[in-house]
Amino acid sequence: MIQHILFISGGEIVLVMILALLFFGSKAIPDIAKTLGKGMREFKKATNEIKREINDNTGDFKKDINDMKSTVKSETRKITDDIENVSSSVKEKTTEFTNDISEELNYDDGYDYPQDNYPSEENEPADESSADEKSSSESSKNEDTTSEDKTN
Repeated sequence: MIQHILFISGGEIVLVMILALLFFGSKAIPDIAKTLGKGMREFKKATNEIKREINDNTGDFKKDINDMKSTVKSETRKITDDIENVSSSVKEKTTEFTNDISEELNYDDGYDYPQDNYPSEENEPADESSADEKSSSESSKNEDTTSEDKTN
């Protein structure tokens, strides 16, 4: 670890210590070390005090944010449950209607419907009164078109 401090090797550290001993003397070095220790302790204390004050002042915000977060989660859960209840109700009703329609389509009225299993206008059995009405309406249409042709 000593080798990695400020990219200084072991020999350079020994040289710096010898120079400090010669420059300050053997009696001043313990006082300097004591002063450096006090300074580092005061710096650490100030840093911890700043962290504590930041945490104390932002603690209210954290509490508010956590309250909002829990409220949003609970409301989201309620909405999700409501949606699931409604969707299951809709699925049940859809199934009921589908079954009712299937039963209606499978009703045997004696007519052979196409493979789609539902009657269409083209494939419905024509009773005699509707056939007469269709033919009379077609003949009146033909008469109208021929009279228009004659006038032109």
